[in-house]
Amino acid sequence: MKFKASQIAHILEGHIEGNPDAEVYKLSKIEEGEDGSLTFLANPKYTQFIYTTKASVCIVGEDFQKTEEISTTLIKVKNPYDSFSKLLEYYNEVKLNKSGIEQPSSISETASIGDNLYLGAFSYIGENVRIGNNVKIYPHSYIGDNVQIGDNVTIFAGCKIYSETVIGRHCVIHSNAVIGADGFGFSPDQNGVYKKVPQIGNVVIGEYVDIGAGTTIDRATLGSTVIKDGVKLDNQIQIAHNVEIGKHTAIAAQTGVAGSTKIGENCLIGGQVGIAGHMTIGNRVKVQAQTGIGRNIKDDEVIQGSPAFGYGDYNKSYVHFRNLPKIVKQLQALEKKLHKYEDGESK
Repeated sequence: MKFKASQIAHILEGHIEGNPDAEVYKLSKIEEGEDGSLTFLANPKYTQFIYTTKASVCIVGEDFQKTEEISTTLIKVKNPYDSFSKLLEYYNEVKLNKSGIEQPSSISETASIGDNLYLGAFSYIGENVRIGNNVKIYPHSYIGDNVQIGDNVTIFAGCKIYSETVIGRHCVIHSNAVIGADGFGFSPDQNGVYKKVPQIGNVVIGEYVDIGAGTTIDRATLGSTVIKDGVKLDNQIQIAHNVEIGKHTAIAAQTGVAGSTKIGENCLIGGQVGIAGHMTIGNRVKVQAQTGIGRNIKDDEVIQGSPAFGYGDYNKSYVHFRNLPKIVKQLQALEKKLHKYEDGESK
């Protein structure tokens, strides 16, 4: 897919200096630019490379003034970084702008399909499914009975959306995510044999939610597991039954949230965090990586450690922990002196 400098300048509302017909078909760092590539200059420390780059087109700030000849075509914009990001979004939309129903695939006669559906090959849509407009479902995906999917949702290859799940508008679900599998509900009988507790709830996902590859969100035992608007989940996260995650909370990879825990809004949770069940985490909480949470957390706390405690206290304690061998030697030396003193007194 090729774009001319003039087309890019039009999208970015920028001004061209150089060849408006210069064509690009790939992206590059400015120091690694090649013929046919597009790059950008936002950080002044990389300015030297604009005079040596072989990139065909470079996005720069409006205030950029060259001090020597350059070979690349310039597109001058107000903010190079924001403009480059906007261009990436546009490119992604073009690249992912698929439509039509590929075969083989299966759509139940009772399903309701909106306009401009893309359904990849080997995908399945069950009974009474409701799908909005401009939805893209990539190959090898499973959409179970009674699922509801809002407008402008993208579901990438290999996703499994179990029955009764509700997905709001503008969500992105990446490959091999599993939404709505049974929660981990088992009860031991008097002989210690585990009996399964039926999981008859569902998962409800709000709008503008991103769910990473391989992430799993379990259905509720009763009621709903709820992921609210704007939540961002990284790859390989486990969200257990009846969990609720508040608006605009972001969680990094390999975090596990046990059943019935409530997480507030605008929280930032690092990677490999473990959160016990039936906890309540407040709003705007920041959790450092590899933290273990076994207590309720108030609004605006910053925590670290396993089990977790205050971030400042953790850092102070960690200094002593690193000095522990030295502290032990000092204690042993003091202990020897004390013994000598006590021996002298006894004589």
